[in-house]
Amino acid sequence: MPAPVDVVDPRVAPGEERQRTDKKHEDDERDFHGRIMAAQVLLGQVEVFMQTITKPDQWLGVEVRHFAALDAVAREGSFGRAADRLGYTQSAVSQQIATLEKIVGETLVERPGGPRAVSLTDAGEVLLRHAEAIVARLDAARADIAALRAGETGALRVGTYQSIGARVLPEVMRRFMRDWPGIELGLSEPATDPELYGLIESGELDLAFCSPPLPDGPFDMLELMSDPYVLLVPAENPLASRASASMDDLGDQPLIGSNTCASGVVVERELGDRGYDIRYAFRSDDNGTVQGLVASGFGVALTPLLAIAPGDDRVKILRLVPKVPRRQVAVVWHRDRHRSPAARAFIEIARDVSADIERALVEP
Repeated sequence: MPAPVDVVDPRVAPGEERQRTDKKHEDDERDFHGRIMAAQVLLGQVEVFMQTITKPDQWLGVEVRHFAALDAVAREGSFGRAADRLGYTQSAVSQQIATLEKIVGETLVERPGGPRAVSLTDAGEVLLRHAEAIVARLDAARADIAALRAGETGALRVGTYQSIGARVLPEVMRRFMRDWPGIELGLSEPATDPELYGLIESGELDLAFCSPPLPDGPFDMLELMSDPYVLLVPAENPLASRASASMDDLGDQPLIGSNTCASGVVVERELGDRGYDIRYAFRSDDNGTVQGLVASGFGVALTPLLAIAPGDDRVKILRLVPKVPRRQVAVVWHRDRHRSPAARAFIEIARDVSADIERALVEP
């Protein structure tokens, strides 16, 4: 049988055919190596990704007790006093701070040794600010769960201040306690605005009456009413025969006012922009004290109208001209906390009562 004969394309020379075949083999080999390299790169990326998602986050080891230790050390200035404050041993506090430093990778406390007080480093101060917010949110969460369990029973804790306590709160309480007899209403009167907002943020107060503007923080509010700033003068004062007066009319008479609150800052800034340097000879947190000082001739008061007890013949209320921004009265709550049905009802009642009182206010 004759041997097989290779069929050759007559249009292609034998040398050219070999070159074409060799080139094809090179292309195939190059493509094969390229795929191998691509696969290796992909596997490397997957490995890096897997290491990333499986590597534990050290910050998840931070515990609230670590933050409590940091706060106590900052406040007390020593590990020993911090331990007494927390009810721990000194070594336990030191261990918690050391653990926290290891987790965050920074020195948080300066330890000078000897009798000198310890202090926070810059990193410690930064972390403490976050720690305070976290602990406050934890306290708020605890208060939320307690309120949720209580349902239509339990307590509603409300912060207030004097002029609201005297003129608005009694009617709000009467209506609320009539509609919600199962709720124990707790009242407190924080001495300063920062204290009031701190109690709202930590969950120690559910609601509070306040004077906007609000500070930065997790707060929301509903405006209830407004009242004008007026001048309160002694009945024997020459200005008492007038219906209105300006700051220029006061001359060198001493000025009496309340301790600074948010709305007071707004008014003082407005008067400052008009060229008046507001300096109080006397300040008091007690509205009755302010009114009594005016009645006794110690000066003239710049005060919200609602803060003045009506029916006092010893004093005269004058309209302030030109007018300054009115004091706003609002009710504030923690923006991220659950508001119970009782809290929402209290807000609605406060809005209705405040509207009635604002309509009844007679500006001189």
